[in-house]
Amino acid sequence: MSTPASIKGHPIHPMLVAVPIGLWLLTLVADVATQLGGGPDWRTVAFYSIGVGVVGALLAAVPGLVDLISLPPGKTRSIGLTHMSINLLAVAVFAINFLMRSRTSDHSGRLWLTLVGVALIGVSGWLGGEMVYVAGVGVSPRGPGLP
Repeated sequence: MSTPASIKGHPIHPMLVAVPIGLWLLTLVADVATQLGGGPDWRTVAFYSIGVGVVGALLAAVPGLVDLISLPPGKTRSIGLTHMSINLLAVAVFAINFLMRSRTSDHSGRLWLTLVGVALIGVSGWLGGEMVYVAGVGVSPRGPGLP
């Protein structure tokens, strides 16, 4: 089932989600490094990774919403709505994390907030995979020119 938010048959949403996912995983690494006695640069890495990740997630949400709206009512759309809701909750958690860190001079934050955000994107990623690999959302049955 192809999606309307695509470029030459390639869905845009999965192209963009790698940015916030990667940055938020880097945030987790930086927070753990900080907890293990790493220098102050790790806190700065975490701070900027969260901020850019939030922007990237909001950009990825636009084609994701276009794709979601195009789904017919049913189980796949229901999964998509849950996927979107969990993603928005994760963005809120990371935005709160970012704001809290912006109010400290050394950008220190709470590891547990990062862990909650990463857990949320893990669950949401599972649901995204369910839509793609089980329901075939964004997967063309045959590519152009392929047998």
